[in-house]
Amino acid sequence: MDPVSETYRYIVRSTGVRSGNPIVENTRIAVHDVIGLLQNGETVDTVSANCFPQLTRSQVYECLAYYEDHRGEIDLLVARQMALASK
Repeated sequence: MDPVSETYRYIVRSTGVRSGNPIVENTRIAVHDVIGLLQNGETVDTVSANCFPQLTRSQVYECLAYYEDHRGEIDLLVARQMALASK
């Protein structure tokens, strides 16, 4: 069985950008921003059309793919973000 690829076309980490958390390349939009919106009822189409119009549907789907491979990390970041928003 071949190992799972850990390479993502649109997802990068940049030191000093969003605390080094995974972001969509050439943006400051973190994967956990996108996943948080999806978990709160947005769809791929509404995220790319209304919330982050600079993202393509492919980039939103790539955030979902990254999330599937790194669920624990992203869930923690989403929970922290929600806790800050509720203050």
